[in-house]
Amino acid sequence: MNDLEMYREQLGLCDDKIIDALVERNSIVEKIMTYKETYGMPILQPRQEEKQRARLEEKLVGNKYKDEIYDVFRRILKNSKRIQARKLFDYNIVLIGFMGAGKSTISDYLSTMFAMDIVEMDQVIANREEMSIPDIFATYGEEYFRDLETNLLIEMQSHKNTVISCGGGAALRERNVAEMKKNGKVVLLTASPETIYDRVKDSDDRPVLNGRKNVKGISELMEQRREKYEVAADIVINTDNKTVLQICEELVQRLTETDED
Repeated sequence: MNDLEMYREQLGLCDDKIIDALVERNSIVEKIMTYKETYGMPILQPRQEEKQRARLEEKLVGNKYKDEIYDVFRRILKNSKRIQARKLFDYNIVLIGFMGAGKSTISDYLSTMFAMDIVEMDQVIANREEMSIPDIFATYGEEYFRDLETNLLIEMQSHKNTVISCGGGAALRERNVAEMKKNGKVVLLTASPETIYDRVKDSDDRPVLNGRKNVKGISELMEQRREKYEVAADIVINTDNKTVLQICEELVQRLTETDED
């Protein structure tokens, strides 16, 4: 055996060790998830993730392969999150609620913590139509837009572990709600009219608020929609005066409880 063959043999042995280590690591990730569920511990622990990152940085100080190893570990961490998501949710999470209730913020955070895909329905529809939502309403009407929502919800039923953030009016159509239920669990995010106003007052991309972008107008429209929202929801979470972490912890806990019922 010449030197080149020897190096290749050593490389193969290293690859075998890496595979064995990754299998063991992924198994430990699943054991940690089971432990947290068994003892009622918070599933989301961003501080622990920071500790892991700090430990890695300390370990790689002065290492000439630091950038390459960082790149590998970023992928390992992302896959660990996917394993957690698969264990928790073998379905899509559909977020509904009034505009400004926090759907985009919560979907972004869930994606970060669990490496889940996000589908922002309004954004996807606007991109496909090459028009803003207000322009779609003005040009084709609301019924046309709702049809686009329905078709996208049907399309998403072939996906799993995806967070689907719906536009504020999506749950008002019974057909849309039926298609949401086929995707997975429907989570209604709520907030007070005052909170909603504070979140949307500077936005011009809310066609249904034209002429009533104030607390009174928002309150009236929310009350008109409240019953349909609540009928559509599997769980309801109020977002007032809560951090994103607190909201997501409650969401995960409540979804886990519904799975056990």
